[in-house]
Amino acid sequence: MSVNEGIRAREVRLIGPDGSQLGIKTRQEALDLAANANLDLVLVAATAKPPVCRIMDYGKFKYEQQRKDREARKNQKVITTKEIRLSPTIEENDFNTKLRNARKFLEKGDKVKASIRFRGRAITHSQIGKTVLEKLAKECEDLSTVETSPKMEGRSMFLILAPKAEK
Repeated sequence: MSVNEGIRAREVRLIGPDGSQLGIKTRQEALDLAANANLDLVLVAATAKPPVCRIMDYGKFKYEQQRKDREARKNQKVITTKEIRLSPTIEENDFNTKLRNARKFLEKGDKVKASIRFRGRAITHSQIGKTVLEKLAKECEDLSTVETSPKMEGRSMFLILAPKAEK
């Protein structure tokens, strides 16, 4: 954003400190008006014909902008994706451990990507892996919604669970 002497346009459409239209002025006239008001001349819309400038306190404007940005960042929620790996021939206790981890991640508000890697000839029985993933999704359905149903990608199959939105 160009300020005061950084503005290169010959003529500018000027907006006063109170938001009123002051018309089209030369750059020097606009700078003089801003200096008399003890404020800055700030280029608001450079692409307009003629460019639009406003008389305002630039330091205060920048400070307010930073505060708004900080507030917006504070209200932002970062969602991470945690991955758990299963195998098509997983035993019950191993499955329960993976399930416990998945539920813990979902409770924290993270997405869970459950993947099954098929090795060797196991890929011919991909329906076994699909049933394992569907069982995991069914066990977690009170905490999550299925974002991506089980699908194959190369030699692995995966499913993505997203935490249910709190009301």
